[in-house]
Amino acid sequence: MSISLQHISKSFKDVTAVKDISFEVKEGELFGLIGPDGAGKTTIFRILTTLLLADEGTATVANFDVLENYKDIRDNVGYMPGRFSLYQDLTVEENLTFFATIFGTTIEENYDLIKDIYIQIEPFKNRRAGDLSGGMKQKLALSCALIHKPKVLFLDEPTTGVDPVSRKEFWEMLKRLQQKGITILVSTPYMDEAALCDRIALIQDGKILQIDAPKEIVKHYPKSIYNVSANNMYKLIESLNEYQHSYSVYPFGEFIHYTDKRTNFNPEDLRKYLEDKGLKNIIIEPTEATIEDTFMELAK
Repeated sequence: MSISLQHISKSFKDVTAVKDISFEVKEGELFGLIGPDGAGKTTIFRILTTLLLADEGTATVANFDVLENYKDIRDNVGYMPGRFSLYQDLTVEENLTFFATIFGTTIEENYDLIKDIYIQIEPFKNRRAGDLSGGMKQKLALSCALIHKPKVLFLDEPTTGVDPVSRKEFWEMLKRLQQKGITILVSTPYMDEAALCDRIALIQDGKILQIDAPKEIVKHYPKSIYNVSANNMYKLIESLNEYQHSYSVYPFGEFIHYTDKRTNFNPEDLRKYLEDKGLKNIIIEPTEATIEDTFMELAK
């Protein structure tokens, strides 16, 4: 296994950040840690990258123990934290050269690894990092994390605050890096990005809810889900929550994702109820469960 955590726990005073976390990431896998802010994702990343000591449990990265072989781990991993942490007063090229020098290499030596990414920001190589756009900063940070040819790449919420086009480009870059044999552990609060991973771990309040391939997690959602919409969405949500047979009601884009307590649910019963509430233009149609639906169910 490229990454292994066994019964990892960590607390900060009275707050338990992660509790009894165990999972493994295969070599060459793109593994996603999916959960909201405060779920414990960054704490796990900091333990695996030897920046933080766990209170309990053991962990290995690239077959190195996080306690006994921390120097070896630092030589063999790339880490891109959630907050842009490069030197803002240095230019693009100066930042990249700096990180290459730290690891005893050069830009030229590993240029093939970062070429697809760096070529997009190379025209701005003399621009200060602090003057780059969000998407460009993201590409520079990824280039710096890769310049020493790591075996394992840690990306902590890399697309937070980045525009949708840059997010799409970033995940395409990750797929290309995976093809080069790099193991990638990425965390994100965006449920739609979960489907782009080989496997995911859903995490909430420092605990793992479920681990599996995204399709397998969605496949086992226990109930039928319906898209519901009407002319007044606020009143629709209020009415659905008041409905005696309502099991769950979650806004989802232009629809409400609705599930019913009954196994013999008839949509026409719900339609009549909503019409009696004064709602119009009512749409009730079956839909497929998503990772977000599954997460909300598991987090109950």
